[in-house]
Amino acid sequence: MSRVWRLDTSRQTIALASRNDRLPEVIYWGPGLPDDEDLGKLHDAHAIDVTGGMLDANPELSICPESARSFPGQPGLVLADGHGASLHPRFAYESEVTGKNHVSLTFSDAELGLVYTVHVAIDPEIHILQARAVLEANRPVRLHWFSAPVLPAPQHCDEMWDFTGRWCGEFQITRTLWTTGARLRDNRTGRTGHEAFPGLILPCRGATNTQGAAYAFHYGWSGGHRMVAEELPDGRRQVQFGNASGTELELGTRFETATLYATYSDSGLNGCAVAFQRHLRDRIVTWPDPDRPRPVHYNCWEAVYFDHKLPVLKEIATRAAALGAERFVLDDGWFGTRDDDTSSLGDWQIDPRKYPDGLAPLIEHVHSEGMAFGIWLEPEMINPESETYRAHPDWALGPEDQVLGRQQMCLDMSNPEVRDYLYGCFADLLGKNEIDYIKWDHNRVLPMPDAAQPRGTYELLDRLRRDFPTVEIESCSSGGGRIDFGILSRTHRVWLSDSNDALERLRIQHNAALFLPMAVTGSHVGPRDCHTSGRVLDIRFRAWVAAQRHMGFEMDPRELSEDEVAVLQQVTAWWKRNRAWMTRADILRLDSSDPAVIAEQQLAEDGERFVVFAGKADTSAQIAPRPLRLTGLDPDARYRVDILNREDLHALSRGSMALKDGPIEASGQYLMSQGVALPWSFPERMWIVEGEKL
Repeated sequence: MSRVWRLDTSRQTIALASRNDRLPEVIYWGPGLPDDEDLGKLHDAHAIDVTGGMLDANPELSICPESARSFPGQPGLVLADGHGASLHPRFAYESEVTGKNHVSLTFSDAELGLVYTVHVAIDPEIHILQARAVLEANRPVRLHWFSAPVLPAPQHCDEMWDFTGRWCGEFQITRTLWTTGARLRDNRTGRTGHEAFPGLILPCRGATNTQGAAYAFHYGWSGGHRMVAEELPDGRRQVQFGNASGTELELGTRFETATLYATYSDSGLNGCAVAFQRHLRDRIVTWPDPDRPRPVHYNCWEAVYFDHKLPVLKEIATRAAALGAERFVLDDGWFGTRDDDTSSLGDWQIDPRKYPDGLAPLIEHVHSEGMAFGIWLEPEMINPESETYRAHPDWALGPEDQVLGRQQMCLDMSNPEVRDYLYGCFADLLGKNEIDYIKWDHNRVLPMPDAAQPRGTYELLDRLRRDFPTVEIESCSSGGGRIDFGILSRTHRVWLSDSNDALERLRIQHNAALFLPMAVTGSHVGPRDCHTSGRVLDIRFRAWVAAQRHMGFEMDPRELSEDEVAVLQQVTAWWKRNRAWMTRADILRLDSSDPAVIAEQQLAEDGERFVVFAGKADTSAQIAPRPLRLTGLDPDARYRVDILNREDLHALSRGSMALKDGPIEASGQYLMSQGVALPWSFPERMWIVEGEKL
């Protein structure tokens, strides 16, 4: 006997089936099936053959593969009783709740006193599948591993893409060939991590950014995750995501996975990217004022570091406003006796040496320049050299002799006393000062992974959001160390990387666009001499790379020449004129024929206009630029296409070509098939191409 369920959008169907009331398996996930498809027959057709050396039947690759059913791969649940003895449940159907776009299924093991519930929903407009699982026990048990609902991986896929990186080098793609066995990633740093973004992309054979089939996954959890992408000996493939293994340190009677977000695309990687971008922007982030334009951002960190002097900060604020900044953020160094990174974390009182009259004089000046005011915090951390640590050494997480990170320890965020203390500090700060924005940092890994830590942080964020609903919050973790849909359900912006090197940022932003929209992705124009790479880059390149995302500045504006000021003012003014439609645009990665060119196209929600950012990251192998093919256009419509920054042409670009003289007009079909021929340029330059539908 089979029980069957299906969920649909206009481009995909996912179908589940259960035989003999066992846990269901996904029997189909891909392009939309006909409404009258017989799922019972598909369930029969889903079975694979057996041969010598195998069991007489293949155990189901269910949504939570069970070790008690002879499953040959990684189980979806590893559990022990309170005394440490392993438990091997065999779940049986109990009940269901179904709706048009969601299904909840409950299964139980009466003998072991366990209940497993899976919740699956699909967004018919954005095409995102959401899945999570809950385990309940009638007595305390020890959880070692619990996967979110397990999804199959396609057979017509030769490699998997996941994401690694480092400080100032986030979102590096790792390509791994499928082979028998498991690709296992267990991020045990206690945060999302530079080195292990919780995402996975499965491009089917022949897929590119703009064409072909692809599947993609993201696990929305901020405390470290475990991913298993496994090919069984019989050839079937499974994808598991869950909290990092062994991070539930206490016995419990209820455990819940974070939400696994997944999607199928028939329009290449961009189809997956657009689904994630839209879902994050429109379903996950809760904006204090959704109609307020994203403000041009200024952060003073790389201008003054810890050396806070009120007259200097006022002058910098005035110069930043003249460039076009609309928000001024006071970074690390305003509290305790914080003159470097060795002290004062945890002492969240304004430093009277630097600010004898409090923050009010600076805030009033910033407001007089027409800017909002923001401030840096690192709530989850403490320095041993602090008044707070001396009073409460037991508030620190981990042993006293642990290795420090940036001269600091983590606070135990599972402790209600710690959360109450932090809430009191920040409620007092926000209540007494006109602060519109918080940059919430997290500059070290945990001494040991503990799922209670991110839950405590979530609770504090939720409490502050509830009581100060107009304050926006940025998630920063040494740059991109904590970026995921879990933290973004409580924040409004991410600091993608501590690197303000525009060349490095070009690649980081390009890859991060597989998941993140422009609206939440901070990108700043850094100093002429980059502080993290030592590279010196032209102001035009730095400005246009920042203009690809939520634009800001992070340098000492006093260093700028007249030409640099003029360029920044020009690019910032352009960004302000276009930010309304760009905030809701889809970021589409382009298939560049020249590997030296990293290019994207931001396409307006109504399809009426677009902008292309074509960055040249290296010297091309060929002499002249290859045409750059666009995407997402109406093939039968005509478009006017023009280079915005034509004044950046160099004398070495000597040829005669149409775009040098003015706009061209061409069909969408031509622009997507042949592409746009761009002028020659040096490396570390960018062409900006604007287009409008005629």
